[in-house]
Amino acid sequence: MIPKECKRLAEVDFPIAEVSRHAAREKSMGYRRPSTLHLWWATKPLAACRAMLLALLWPDPCDPHCPGEFKRKARQLLPSVQGMIGPSDHDLRKALLKFIGDFANGNLADSPKYLEVSRTLVDIAQGPEAPLVVDPFAGSGSIPLEALRLGCEVFASDLNPVACLILKVLLEDIPRHGLRLRENLRRVGGQVITQAETELAPFYPTDPDGSVPIAYLWARTVQCESPNCGCEIPLVSSFWLCNKANRKRALRCKVARDEHRPPQLEIEIFEPELDKDVPCATVARAKATCLACGAVLPPERVRAQLAAQRGGADVIFDKKGCRVGGARLMAVVTLRSDQLGRGYRLAKDSDYQAVFLAQRQVSLLQSAGTETGASLVPDETISLNEVRRISVPLYGATTWGDIFTARQKLALSTYSRLIRSVDSNEASSRLCGLALDRLVMVLSAHCRWKATGESLIDMFGQHAIGMTWTFAESTPGFQQRNVFGAWLKRYEAFVETCAGATLRAGQIEQRDATSDYLPHESCQIWFTDPPYYDAIPYAHLSDCFYVWLKRALPPVIGSSMFRGALSPKDGECVVDRPHKLSTSKKDARYFEARIMDAARVGRHITSPSGCGCVVFAHKTTEGWEALLSGIVAAQWCITASWPIATELGTRLNARDTASLATSVHLVCRPRPENAPTGDWAKVLRELPKRVGDWMERLESEGVRGADLVFACVGPALEIFSRYRRVETADGREVSLAEYLEKVWEVVGRTALEQVLGTAEARARNGAAGAVEEDARLTALFLWTLQSTNGDFAASEESEEDEAAEDEDEEGAAPKAGKGYTLVFDVVRRFAQPLGINLPKWENRIIETRKGVVRLLAVSERAKLLFGQDGREAVADLLETDPLAATRQLALFPDQDVKPAARATGRRRRIAVDMAGDAPAAQAEATTLDRVHAAMLLQAGGRTNALRALLKAEQERGPYFLRLANALSALYPKGSEEKRLLDAMLLAMPR
Repeated sequence: MIPKECKRLAEVDFPIAEVSRHAAREKSMGYRRPSTLHLWWATKPLAACRAMLLALLWPDPCDPHCPGEFKRKARQLLPSVQGMIGPSDHDLRKALLKFIGDFANGNLADSPKYLEVSRTLVDIAQGPEAPLVVDPFAGSGSIPLEALRLGCEVFASDLNPVACLILKVLLEDIPRHGLRLRENLRRVGGQVITQAETELAPFYPTDPDGSVPIAYLWARTVQCESPNCGCEIPLVSSFWLCNKANRKRALRCKVARDEHRPPQLEIEIFEPELDKDVPCATVARAKATCLACGAVLPPERVRAQLAAQRGGADVIFDKKGCRVGGARLMAVVTLRSDQLGRGYRLAKDSDYQAVFLAQRQVSLLQSAGTETGASLVPDETISLNEVRRISVPLYGATTWGDIFTARQKLALSTYSRLIRSVDSNEASSRLCGLALDRLVMVLSAHCRWKATGESLIDMFGQHAIGMTWTFAESTPGFQQRNVFGAWLKRYEAFVETCAGATLRAGQIEQRDATSDYLPHESCQIWFTDPPYYDAIPYAHLSDCFYVWLKRALPPVIGSSMFRGALSPKDGECVVDRPHKLSTSKKDARYFEARIMDAARVGRHITSPSGCGCVVFAHKTTEGWEALLSGIVAAQWCITASWPIATELGTRLNARDTASLATSVHLVCRPRPENAPTGDWAKVLRELPKRVGDWMERLESEGVRGADLVFACVGPALEIFSRYRRVETADGREVSLAEYLEKVWEVVGRTALEQVLGTAEARARNGAAGAVEEDARLTALFLWTLQSTNGDFAASEESEEDEAAEDEDEEGAAPKAGKGYTLVFDVVRRFAQPLGINLPKWENRIIETRKGVVRLLAVSERAKLLFGQDGREAVADLLETDPLAATRQLALFPDQDVKPAARATGRRRRIAVDMAGDAPAAQAEATTLDRVHAAMLLQAGGRTNALRALLKAEQERGPYFLRLANALSALYPKGSEEKRLLDAMLLAMPR
């Protein structure tokens, strides 16, 4: 058994790059993971969990306290999978790390040889009894599943009933029942599908020509309130149906006028020759534009009209079944067996008649109920405490039933009733419940149609449920296309795979992470992935599944976990984003207190020789400080920090800001009760070297930008958290917040020294001619935006981003312009200690709106740099008197100058507009101003003026060239800024 004094492998080294590569590959391949069973937000790759667990369970062979039996057995087993090992303990450490990196490969996860080696070495290291791994924020179960794979005992819990249902299936049902579960699921699922298809067939009719509708494309509608108009306005976010290179289909509307009634819209499908032939959207930021008179309906009136329709997802019929308002069917997507690709047709009376019949049937269901007293159709109220992420109540969808159309409610109620009544055991019922939730994801009035892929995007394309103006109503499918049946087949394959891995069953409980769930010092590894501050409102989002599971699961299951009206939220460890309609008190202090309580329980149940690991990823320093404060206050000592790439750069929220590509794994040990008091001066002396060495190590592993910033927190905290308290020379206790301010400062200074060289060192010493504030701010901004996964966080919006966003003006983030964006909190943390006055540079090089700082594009600075005479006049002067021209560059810090700029195509192109007058006041130009001026001259093709400016700068000093080279290295490859900088540098006189 590992002695208390012996370091774990995770505390000294870890194969970051190799594990990150396998973790990122696992997500992009859709490899067999817990998310195969059910959607759960921020699920971590199995590769990262498996690798970190081994590094936590195995001792470091270079440690003098490492058991000799472990080293002997490792030397005996490892050659069978990787060849001979060198004679030294350091060679053995390298071999163990190589095994961890190799075993992170998903293709080797079920390899008998790798399983034998890993499990045997875990047994040797941990003693005769299997080690207990505990995860109190288990979510969808990645960590406990991998602990079972390695032969450990597992205790996994979560407060959320939906998460607990997933854990029950993954960690109890599948290991316990194995292949018997697969056969029972096949039988039970077949019964449900057969009966559901029979009951639902009349509500999803096929076309007379044999075409099968697979999606109905609807638009919510409002009425124009302009006098003498009253035309119906379909709220269309995009008129595209198919937007592929070789196939294009779109919608357009014609206005039919009749003096006896309001204007009417006639829809037609056409093949556009050019993109500009497709009409513009009729709604943006909750403002609706009438196609008949051009009047704009303000957001408050759009909300009011939709509220009267309870969200606007349903059609309004008269008593005869004729549509008179509500949602309008814009087009129907069909498939035919004798044709390739999707077909598109306009709505028919039969389409509306099927909806009318469904509405009548739902009205009967709403008066009925289950044996538990709940209605068959969800009528639970949507909470307003997360209205920024679930904004549909602002538009009248106040209950969870309101986010579904009548036909969708009928389909989901039918499947729920059949699952509840079918004769089956608990395990197969739980799996059928998970399949029902997959149906919920595609049968919602908040799914979208993706024209570029001719496919449906489910309602959880983002970690939010915002208003979707134009939505796609999928069908539940029949026979070979049955959605429910397709997921059951996937579950059968998943069960078969897991059954072959001979996993033991884990212990699952629905628990608050702050409760006393295990005896004192009973576990060896406390490894958890807690909620990421305000990133995801788990309980609020999972209510969408909860309300249907409560109705679908048999009483023996539902009464134990789904006994409340909605999922429990009072004890959830998250921060609710503030809104005027919210009554939530969950702020940073609440989060810190809950994390501290959970970490304190974790420390209490961890044995003295055990260790812990906390996974975290958040893009603000506030989130990190709240987490770290809670961990340190709970008497944990952070001993290592490993950033592992776990996120995809293509996900929606990674494309408009500096979202993290890695999750930082903080390795920690219980701090001894007799820990000493630290000296503040000594801690500060040790900090720069520790951070500098760690940044160098991480950069060699390919970690970049914001990922690198937050990965430095662990090593920095190792210095601070080893002490019971840290005091200044006069006995004052230093708070963690004060220390973290120093950490951000050291990280920022170290980064600047790397990217700007010795100029920044002179700036700190006050030397003349050093790099100015704006250059430091720009360099730090671009450095932080670099991404580990190779992407760069430009603030451009794709069609999918724009369509998916919450269109509520109040709750949504500001529209991003050109340039790059960072959270204000991160910019402030770096700027203040480095003497950068952010207000001074507002509207000069940055623009701040609603907590987001945007670095202005170079093209937006043209008027600021060249003044009222414009670029051409300055260029003419440069060709005759370069020094005079550079002295006359104009800056207007007190004027909110926003020059016109445009973007063309997918690649950002700089286009400068010199029109308009500039104010008379001028400020002295900085080195960055002159670099930007040179870039704009390059963009304008003024070669002679550029050469004259560059020659003058060469005579002025080395700072211009040094800054230009630094910025060229920082701007992303393929960007227009880098192209201009590189071309400008080529023109530099030799």
